[in-house]
Amino acid sequence: MTPGRPVPPPFAKPVTMDTSEDRPGTLAAAYGATSPDSGLVPLTVARRKPTADDVEIAIEFCGLCHSDVHATRGEWRVPPYPLVPGHEIVGKVTRVGSAVQDFAPGDRVGVGCMVDSCRECESCLEGLEQYCERGNVGTYGAADPRHGDEITQGGYSTSVVVDRRFVLRVPDALDPAAAAPLLCAGITTYSPLRYFEVEEGDSVGVVGLGGLGHMAVKIAKAMGAEVTVFTTSESKFEAARELGADHVVLSKDAEAMEAANRSIDVIIDTVAAPHDLNPYFRTLRLDGALFQLGLPADDMPPVSPGLLIRRRLAYAGSLIGGIEETQEMLDFCAEHGVVSDIEMVEAGQLNEAYDRMVAGDVKYRFVLDTATLQEPAERADA
Repeated sequence: MTPGRPVPPPFAKPVTMDTSEDRPGTLAAAYGATSPDSGLVPLTVARRKPTADDVEIAIEFCGLCHSDVHATRGEWRVPPYPLVPGHEIVGKVTRVGSAVQDFAPGDRVGVGCMVDSCRECESCLEGLEQYCERGNVGTYGAADPRHGDEITQGGYSTSVVVDRRFVLRVPDALDPAAAAPLLCAGITTYSPLRYFEVEEGDSVGVVGLGGLGHMAVKIAKAMGAEVTVFTTSESKFEAARELGADHVVLSKDAEAMEAANRSIDVIIDTVAAPHDLNPYFRTLRLDGALFQLGLPADDMPPVSPGLLIRRRLAYAGSLIGGIEETQEMLDFCAEHGVVSDIEMVEAGQLNEAYDRMVAGDVKYRFVLDTATLQEPAERADA
């Protein structure tokens, strides 16, 4: 297991945009926030006129990510309102621009956490658009420099227009609703496992068994790894085993943690609350690595350098994946029958779903059925 570049770089050359007036934009029905405390309310958003390189998508399903809660409630920063969240989009192509040859009307496609990047920096040219040195363009709440700094609006809506380079093909073998969370939770956990070249016979630890954690278990098992779930709750033991975990360790049990000493090659830490990492470093073998995926709002307890030095351990972070790697992940999941465990929600249940996410009351991802959205109004709110 040696870290390396996961996939070859895509060809990502900027092209001239066709802004002909004979391709009108559309209005889309949506749900979004108008202030930090508004909750999610019905909105209408204007989708841009498709250009030569654009793909217009009728959205069928959109996963709900915990980051959507933080964003709409202004918990990370005050975003531009009104704000339509959603970056786990699955739908069907309705029309394509004149330069688009890899997608056609009727194709089932997906859109993940970003809809553009500079396409010119070293990261972009290496297929790592998520690490764009100028900053990638998020699927919602981001200024889009190629379109007059228009603020992007996400997938809790009936349609979206996205540049072909940031559209993914969703394999027919995947259930479209259960595939939606793969575009965030799936690629977020797949990427570090792929980077560390996890393979059959390796041992993977997963800290936390929520939306990210359950995907880490499934993907690691599909890669052939022996999987250990670390959890603070005995009530999750059975669920972890049902997902395919070979071992479950109660992380607050000092004896159980000691028994796991030097048993793990790579740990995927999905917990988004402050917690002590040092006990997990002790479970790693020589040259092991812990990848931090959870993003706590407050400071974490300090890491002991001695633990890292004595076993040549790596402590790393990882952010979603590039477009080529995301497509690789979708194809891998189709081949191995991996999808997210989901609960479908209607538009009118979105606020309740947000409250349940905050309470940890979901196994393991909510997905919005966009067929339950209202018709768009005559004028756009955003």
